[in-house]
Amino acid sequence: MSVLAVDQGTTGTKAHRLDRDGRFATLGGFEHRQIFPRPGWVEHDPEELLSHVAACLDLAGDGDVAVGLANQGETVVAWDAATGRPIHNAIVWQDGRTQDRIDRLKAEGAEELTLSRAGLPLDPYFSASKLRWFLDHVEEARDLLRRGRLRLGTSDAFFLDRLTGLYATDATTASRTSLMNLATRQWDPELCRLFGVPIEALPEIRPTAGVFAPVRRPASAQSGRELLLTASVVDQQAALFGHGRRRPGQAKITFGTGAFALVVTGERPLSDPGRGLLPTLAWRIGDGPATYALDGGVYNAASAVNWARQIGLFERFESIDGFAAPPAIERGLVFVPALSGLACPHWDRGAAGMWLGIGLETTREDLCQAVLEGVALRSAEVLAAMAGLIPLDEAVSIDGGLSRNRYFCAFLADALGRPLTVPATAELTGLGTAQLALIGAGLCGLDDLPPAPPPARVIEPERPLSAAAHDRFRAAVARCRGWRA
Repeated sequence: MSVLAVDQGTTGTKAHRLDRDGRFATLGGFEHRQIFPRPGWVEHDPEELLSHVAACLDLAGDGDVAVGLANQGETVVAWDAATGRPIHNAIVWQDGRTQDRIDRLKAEGAEELTLSRAGLPLDPYFSASKLRWFLDHVEEARDLLRRGRLRLGTSDAFFLDRLTGLYATDATTASRTSLMNLATRQWDPELCRLFGVPIEALPEIRPTAGVFAPVRRPASAQSGRELLLTASVVDQQAALFGHGRRRPGQAKITFGTGAFALVVTGERPLSDPGRGLLPTLAWRIGDGPATYALDGGVYNAASAVNWARQIGLFERFESIDGFAAPPAIERGLVFVPALSGLACPHWDRGAAGMWLGIGLETTREDLCQAVLEGVALRSAEVLAAMAGLIPLDEAVSIDGGLSRNRYFCAFLADALGRPLTVPATAELTGLGTAQLALIGAGLCGLDDLPPAPPPARVIEPERPLSAAAHDRFRAAVARCRGWRA
């Protein structure tokens, strides 16, 4: 017996299979369009995303009995309950169009409420203000609300509604909206009132792993067997599970478009708003207790490296795998990757990306080296904040495209002063989603999951970064803050 995992991410959708013996394979995938209507706005076509999810489901074979679905997290959709038709493009987690509304709420002192109930600061990153945007700017949304037909949800709820007929989300995804009370794990009426989101238009909140509903499959599907949806989860929480980081103090960082660090904290949410960290729900299996985590995001990781390539600083990724010169930051050259602002622990959308220390002697290679170091140093800021709240395991597990860059990994280990482990598979979101689907289908329990292969690599710190270098980076971050304000 095996399960299918569908990972619907920011740039594409992939299908994976995991069987009871632990064999894990990627079956295929699709990329989708990135839509940029205005500067700072990022959208996806919900029907395109759905078609890719459905195409991945069609890859299920005779041995597949269940499916798990991972989603982008804070990306939102509005649609007609009667027809299932989206009334606007999906607004992606990166989108900053609601910054003005967020600024007004901050000025009114509303952040105290969001921090105390949702555990989240006021930021357009989270779903609530984007959901309200539909009502403020899409006339059809207001009409559907009056008629009792408006559905407002994160992308997973849209997929579930169309593919299973069940209008639901899971607790991990709901915890990223700013509308769910972390203590009750239900929609909070006061938070919904604050953002102006009608609670009656929101989906049911369910556990992460458990039986959701049968999936509707076309006649062309490879197998006629009924496929049950048994897990639904945010991609980063799925990756945390796939890394095998399930005990308090165990941490991972995924280096994708952004860098996303999570550390497990246990059965109670842990919060310290002064450190800029976000308590979040890691997973909830069936009717069991919830497991919580601390979340710290960096908006620009691979997106910063790709930007450097687009502007001509390098052509081939192999060319930035190693550098002959000492670290750029120790030579006075710093890059702050705040191309979309600063997330944890600063939460400053007005920050801007900056190089500091450029001279006539600076080369393109120096600039590329500083970009890689800047992503690593921003990640080190997040881990340092986490270590101030909970003792961390010595090793940090990493994945994502940048985990294949030799220089980046070596510098990150030195910046953290900790060993790094790189798992044998790069598809940790898919693996974690599949593992949760196995549990949700009753094919195994949390303690008897198929064993994961040993790490592909362990990177030990060789030359821990000096305190002066960390101070230099902090000074650079301070200079870039509020630049666009």
